[in-house]
Amino acid sequence: MNDPTYSNGIACIEFPDGVKPVAFLTSRVATRDHTVDLAQPQPLRRTNRPDPGAGSRAVVVSLPPSARACFTQATSLLPTDGIVKKTALEITRTARTDADKARAIYEWIVEHTFRDPKVRGCGIGDIRGMLETENLGGKCADLNGLFVGLARAAGLPARDVYGLRVAKSERGFKSLGPATATVTKAQHCRAEVYLTRYGWVPVDPADVRKVILEEPPGNLQADSEPVRQARAALFGSWEMNWIGFNFAHDVTLPGSAGGKLGFFMYPQAETANGRLDSLDPEHFKYEITAREVA
Repeated sequence: MNDPTYSNGIACIEFPDGVKPVAFLTSRVATRDHTVDLAQPQPLRRTNRPDPGAGSRAVVVSLPPSARACFTQATSLLPTDGIVKKTALEITRTARTDADKARAIYEWIVEHTFRDPKVRGCGIGDIRGMLETENLGGKCADLNGLFVGLARAAGLPARDVYGLRVAKSERGFKSLGPATATVTKAQHCRAEVYLTRYGWVPVDPADVRKVILEEPPGNLQADSEPVRQARAALFGSWEMNWIGFNFAHDVTLPGSAGGKLGFFMYPQAETANGRLDSLDPEHFKYEITAREVA
């Protein structure tokens, strides 16, 4: 089934009464690292139709109005008014271009937030609550959600991309890849921002904070070499030891009697007694494994 707003595919399985609810889902994906050269702005084209005069030049397709509206709108977790708008305008007050605005928001999040290991799962992404309480700790759904919300409030199309880490980091970051083939708790949210002369640009300030906290030996200084490397790399590139599922918010699950999901990154299940706790896989009883194949 598809979510109508985000064209988000949803696999939905129903079990009759008396049938043991067991299911297996196998996905085979191919990934490659994603980097945007921010030193080389590209020509802008209005449509995807080939331009015979472009030759081999890279071009950026302009964002359709419907997509721009979708990725600048407010959601339940990403309000764009009040303290979110005020903070976004303060951060970007000296920025001249959309790239300058996005960079300013990224650097502000790296400087002012922290990864909180006590937060369940990837966090809940309540960015208004974070700003109002001045508690800027959390995990990826909080910190990268804050980037997306601030970017939207500053007028930049931006989106969370909810997914899963599936392989070790080839860049040498032990903290940015799963330690085993069991990736049941390896969910990770990233972010993208659309910049006029570059297209969709990958960013991940939350992983900079993860490197600071968790990269061995732990609690690294902000000016340490691993942190400098991560900070430089994660504005404009993603290492694709991760797969993205969707960028949907306020998701209505098909056949569900429960409320909307703020975002959709974990397996979900409901019984006659209500929705199960998706952050408790031992009692929910689901397992996710990943392996590389030739």
